Amino acid sequence: MTPRRRPVLVFDGDCGFCSSSVRFMRRRIPTSAEAVPYQSADLAALGTSVEQASYEVVWVARDGRTHGGALGVAKMLVDAGGVWRPLGLIAQVPPFRWLAHGLYRLIAANRGRLPGGTPACALPKDALPKDALPNDSQAKDAQPKDAQAKDAQAKDAQAKDAQLRNGGP
Repeated sequence: MTPRRRPVLVFDGDCGFCSSSVRFMRRRIPTSAEAVPYQSADLAALGTSVEQASYEVVWVARDGRTHGGALGVAKMLVDAGGVWRPLGLIAQVPPFRWLAHGLYRLIAANRGRLPGGTPACALPKDALPKDALPNDSQAKDAQPKDAQAKDAQAKDAQAKDAQLRNGGP
């Protein structure tokens, strides 16, 4: 892992909701991180992949460690300090970590329906845990980008959800 001068927040630049969220972060949350869309980032140098970055936001710490999804957001809040720091710290401790993860997955599964979202924001159905889809209507809107990415995302999602249910990192 290569040490960095500042952390990096990798997000989906094609998603209107994600881009709106990053604009909010830049205006209101004083993080030291550089926010970059995964579509223009050197993901290998950042220690992540297209599969992970298209599935969830990725926090790349100064020491090179990566944290995705709700944990990535929590790390960003801790980095911001001030009133944001306690929120980020709480979001990393069970049972709040489990709640944060569930809320993050719910938002990610429905990001195309949220303000600023577009149909391009929808995650592939197979990349989501079965309990993240509220109904079958989203399945009609979400199409996988390619077969390999779809399989990798589904495996990653299932592993992460199982790990969080079992109290893992």
